[in-house]
Amino acid sequence: MTKYIYELPKWPKFEWDQRGLAKQLAAVRHRQGRLIGRMQELGFPLREEAALQTLTEDVLKSSEIEGEILDKDQVRSAIARRLGMEVAALPSADRNVEGVVEMMLDATQKYKEELTRDRLFAWHASLFLTGRSGMRKIIVGAWRDEKSGPMQVVSGPFGRELVHYQAPAAERLDFEMRAFLDWINSVDDIDLVSTAALAHLWFVTIHPFEDGNGRIARAIADMSLARSEESTQRFYSMSAQIRLERDAYYDILELTQKGDLDIAPWMQWFLGCLDRAFDGTEKTLSMVFKKANFWKKHSAVPLNQRQRDVLNRLLDGFEGKLTSSKWATIEKCSPDTALRDIADLVERGILRKNEGGGRSTSYSLAEGSPK
Repeated sequence: MTKYIYELPKWPKFEWDQRGLAKQLAAVRHRQGRLIGRMQELGFPLREEAALQTLTEDVLKSSEIEGEILDKDQVRSAIARRLGMEVAALPSADRNVEGVVEMMLDATQKYKEELTRDRLFAWHASLFLTGRSGMRKIIVGAWRDEKSGPMQVVSGPFGRELVHYQAPAAERLDFEMRAFLDWINSVDDIDLVSTAALAHLWFVTIHPFEDGNGRIARAIADMSLARSEESTQRFYSMSAQIRLERDAYYDILELTQKGDLDIAPWMQWFLGCLDRAFDGTEKTLSMVFKKANFWKKHSAVPLNQRQRDVLNRLLDGFEGKLTSSKWATIEKCSPDTALRDIADLVERGILRKNEGGGRSTSYSLAEGSPK
């Protein structure tokens, strides 16, 4: 009796009723087209800012799905620099962040290029620059082998683990990955959005690496979605939506990997998740327009670079409360200088003092025009 989908005699001949999904796919494609058209109507600076915010969210959330929390400012800085965008006073990114960003941008900016074994190996190496996953040394830039035992997806405490999935044996990986890569580089009989859904499932089912399979599967899906739009600019984040629906994501994966080759439920879920990801664009656009309008309104106000930097951080979604001590740390200035900068912005009506005082005094953006 077979336990996993790859043990079935007809693997990997996936099936689904394309006519049954036609209405859902058409609706998703319509929304996708309207979104791209709407974004193209924006001026270049706004479009560039929207893409930067989306890519930042995509990198953050894809890592967060796997339990890895990256620094938002470092991610934004690394993406902006690689795209040739000017973003003032953001911190330099550490090697780990640079590697994750490099993989994501290679997938989305070079979507026309073939997906090859060496390209996947380079992506994997960029995710694990130290050769370790946490404290554990892993095989990097190559398929996993049998030395570390069966590749399993487990949950639960040590000694009472629940096995959700066990991937194909390492000896099958060359054959399995050749079949996958031959398919993704030549597929022309299904829609490219459907290709993204199937590629994600197929790759993560093979699970060819010791770690990082989920992040690479999502990068492959993003590459296919970029191909479907013929655009390097990203205005929605599938990874951010999957993060919101993480439990459902893992449930449908497990159900599909333990089912038969009719993968219609997975395709339906993926298309639905993508449709909901488009809704997140409204939040991104709202932030972009708010930022543009803010600087238009305050264009004549004389501000120093420290003030501009912190105001941009607030507009980009500053986490936590802004205090004078945080200001001094971020801008590498004295506490007195931070207080003078803040007092000037409060006097001009750009910042307001939040409730509370003393050492807990914090500040936020104020509404209205500058004084």
